[in-house]
Amino acid sequence: MNVKDYMQNLGAEAKSAARAMARADTNAKNSALNAIADELEANEAVLITANEKDLSAGRERGLDDALLDRLALNAERIKGMADGLRQIAALPDPVGEISDMNYRPSGIQIGKMRVPLGVIGIIYESRPNVTADAAALCLKSGNATILRGGSEAANSNMAIAGYIQKGLEKAGLPKSAVQVIETTDRAAVGELITMTEFVDVIVPRGGKGLIERITAEAKVPVIKHLHGICHVYIDGAADEKKAIDIAFNAKCRRYGVCNAMETLLVSKDVAAEILPKLAEKYRAEGVELRGCAESQKILSGINAATEEDWDTEYLAPILSIRVVDDIDGAIDHIAKHSSGHTEAIVTENITQARRFLAEVDSSSVMVNASTGFADGFEYGLGAEIGISTDKIHARGPVGLEGLTSQKYIVIGDGHTRP
Repeated sequence: MNVKDYMQNLGAEAKSAARAMARADTNAKNSALNAIADELEANEAVLITANEKDLSAGRERGLDDALLDRLALNAERIKGMADGLRQIAALPDPVGEISDMNYRPSGIQIGKMRVPLGVIGIIYESRPNVTADAAALCLKSGNATILRGGSEAANSNMAIAGYIQKGLEKAGLPKSAVQVIETTDRAAVGELITMTEFVDVIVPRGGKGLIERITAEAKVPVIKHLHGICHVYIDGAADEKKAIDIAFNAKCRRYGVCNAMETLLVSKDVAAEILPKLAEKYRAEGVELRGCAESQKILSGINAATEEDWDTEYLAPILSIRVVDDIDGAIDHIAKHSSGHTEAIVTENITQARRFLAEVDSSSVMVNASTGFADGFEYGLGAEIGISTDKIHARGPVGLEGLTSQKYIVIGDGHTRP
């Protein structure tokens, strides 16, 4: 069977399964999620064996240590997947929720009902736990899904998918509600993102190159997260300890995540006092500092930041620093260089805080908190399918509600329109 026919068959099965999932009740969906969690834990050894095949192949291909770490499964990570499934089962079911009901002068009632999107295609790289997370969120929100993981995790993804389908069958739901594309042929992605008759939305999770390709070529609507160039602005009215703690955590908690700070902005009023103390902490962690001319005057021996640096998502122990005149300078810099992911201000001035919240146009804007909190779990959404930097439909961490839509419902009692 050629790739086009294979993908058409997957699409048709997913479309049929989506209808069954849309009418599945909450108990059935929760039973499936808990059954999947049980299957994953019970078959830990099988999953680790499958994962070792991927790791061995990755080592032969010369994958670096960071990628191998993202690829690896162990007992702790498998338990984490299972716990995530159970957490999603415990969350409220958004499907069928009715809101904004009101009577119109004509006597009819108008409201909105939350409904699944339908079939969600998810394209992702490296981390096999995404297979479980993505499937769980799609199932709980009443959707079917077609998953395309990276070829480097093919054995792990197929093993996880097999136990997902077992859990679905135990709960009386169609196993085709979650399908993993088995072929590694890149043409499969091209088919998936153009199958408008079967697929309702595409969610890409991966590097900038993957997401740019999907966005450019897709005919199906895309919920995208392009990249995370996140900023922390230390205002002239900042508390010094809060500023140092937040700016250090935002960068050094984890380097290879999209919510890590990549550029630190500091008001000229406090730069001379705060930057040397922060630089000492960063250097102790091995973080390379790149600064503007004013930063270089304060911090001797740091490299000059280029224009390219302000637009770079490092995902590494590298930090750009710019000293700005005031909050206007910070907001202007963010407007020009941010990817629209997450920005934070550290200040004790409520007027400055409110200005920052109102004027900075990103999916998450924070006051006196680390950008590391930009995460679906931290926001109470359970696992997330990604962080959308789009402005339409879903923005920020995409959890259950982001995988649904709303339709108008009208209730009458024989009403006719004159």
